[in-house]
Amino acid sequence: MSRLLYIQASPRGKRSHCIAVADAFVEVYRQKHPDDEIMTFNVFEASIPNFDGLVVQAKYTILHGKSHSKEELQAWREVEKVIEQFKSADKYVLALPMWNFNIPYRLKQYIDILVQPGYTFGYSEETGYQGLVVGKPMLAVYTRGGEYPAGSETEAFDLQTRYIEVIFGFMGFENIHSVVVEPTLQAGPDVAAVKRREAIEKAKEIAVVF
Repeated sequence: MSRLLYIQASPRGKRSHCIAVADAFVEVYRQKHPDDEIMTFNVFEASIPNFDGLVVQAKYTILHGKSHSKEELQAWREVEKVIEQFKSADKYVLALPMWNFNIPYRLKQYIDILVQPGYTFGYSEETGYQGLVVGKPMLAVYTRGGEYPAGSETEAFDLQTRYIEVIFGFMGFENIHSVVVEPTLQAGPDVAAVKRREAIEKAKEIAVVF
């Protein structure tokens, strides 16, 4: 039995194109793997620790090999809980819209909690940086109001897919499937509906072999 972590990074619920596509994927996946556990984690609804002064202080206390204060230890335990939940999964689905050419701020907050030395990546002078979350597939469902296809003049504005592939690759992910829904606004609702249906079919195909 495997555990699938379904990360939702949109506050729009059922109105969200990326969640609709990811939901279709999850439904087919559930049919193919009825014994697997599926955990849904919406970053806008979940309690995610702030990466603020106390947590940063606790992090550097660890890095410098010093003893925690009681407050630091308590703050860092909350960070560890989030990381442990993330790493406990065997497979991942990530649904996210483009916000200002990048990713939603709450997803960035979640990622900033996850990317910690000794937990999701390591470093040595001999090998350099190494991801510690390895051998686990991910499906990333991206939506954006405009179009940013490869080779186009607008491709440079796509900091969404680029960041996700870089940061999760840094953590060790090598098998990242992508489904893109675009444009959801630029060409009107009829085109958006067509692109959404096409993305749902592609996501379902990936779910069969995921």
